[in-house]
Amino acid sequence: MNPGINALYQIANKPKRMILGLMSGTSLDGLDIALCEFEGSGLSTKFQLKHFVSLPYSSEFKESIQAVFAKEHIHFPSLSTLNVEIGIKHAELILSALQAWGIKPEEIDLIASHGQTVMHRPMRKGSQPNSTLQIGDGDHIALKTGIITLSDFRQKHVAAGGEGAPLAMYGDYFLFSKKGENRIFLNIGGIGNFTFLPANQDPNSILVTDTGPGNTLIDACVRNYFPGFFYDKDARLGRQGLLHAGLLEALMNLDFFKEDFPKSTGPEYFHLEKVEALIQANQWTLTPTDLIRTLTEFTAESIVLAIKKYVPETSASIYVSGGGSQNPLLMQRISALLPDIPVRNSSEIGIPMDAKEAVLFALLANETMMDAGASKVRRLGDSPWVTMGKISFPY
Repeated sequence: MNPGINALYQIANKPKRMILGLMSGTSLDGLDIALCEFEGSGLSTKFQLKHFVSLPYSSEFKESIQAVFAKEHIHFPSLSTLNVEIGIKHAELILSALQAWGIKPEEIDLIASHGQTVMHRPMRKGSQPNSTLQIGDGDHIALKTGIITLSDFRQKHVAAGGEGAPLAMYGDYFLFSKKGENRIFLNIGGIGNFTFLPANQDPNSILVTDTGPGNTLIDACVRNYFPGFFYDKDARLGRQGLLHAGLLEALMNLDFFKEDFPKSTGPEYFHLEKVEALIQANQWTLTPTDLIRTLTEFTAESIVLAIKKYVPETSASIYVSGGGSQNPLLMQRISALLPDIPVRNSSEIGIPMDAKEAVLFALLANETMMDAGASKVRRLGDSPWVTMGKISFPY
């Protein structure tokens, strides 16, 4: 037997598994690393978050990603090289984190690497297949760290008929559903998405969808008009601006908001050039802070629209994670637009806001190892429920 296959067998038979979850989102800030201990699987999953760190990328590294990120035309050799460079960089950051925590690589069973999304292209009209692309080669991570690595999770979801996003629903359901309470887990990363978990825990009643922009437009605006800054820290810029009602109305009338749920999207659709084209076509005048204020409102109203249109229950609690949860103006506006629904921080149920996505990908790796009920036809809500992640051996 190949020693890698034997190692997987041994890991699957352990009572507990130590898994490193990695997440690098569309905000391009850096790499989130969550060290989790898992026991069981599915609704019987128990986990502990042992360590978490978010390690920033250098400005040069960010720029190399931005050069290919969500672009219609790119320099293809740069993409090929970056696939390797991200894998190596992530491996270096993993080893650095483990050293800081006083943990040896051989104490880790698996790495679950999301990779860096550079293109997300759902084709709901059916003219072409859905596609999504994350780079940061898993073989390089496995070889450099010496740890079995699972990566490229979204491809199986697409192959099984999904859009490759959002994938948070699996972890939300297994870890955070609560009998007797309707829960909405809202993640505001580059793109906004939520999972609705019914109080009866019926997997067929789970709802999951992207809502539209999360931080992507706000961050792009900050980077464009305020060089050296990457996001609107504490909403300092947004609070200085005035809401432009005409631009907000035009944005809320985009075709994405007329499409049926569930759906996914990305910065390929919600990008600053589209916003600036609307401004120029209507000859509007906005200051940079007016634009940031309006884009913040756009994010809030698009999230609330999706919740109101898609979720059948008005009696629910919302738990928010992701970078947008740290924008006080955005959180204030979501709460004001949903006065009858409590909006809480995900840390109230035991998981730090920034760690949640990395934890959820660690859980997907645990499911790959432990899910005895895997099936081609099984569904979780409207989403295919299949085994995800490609396996890379370190030898």
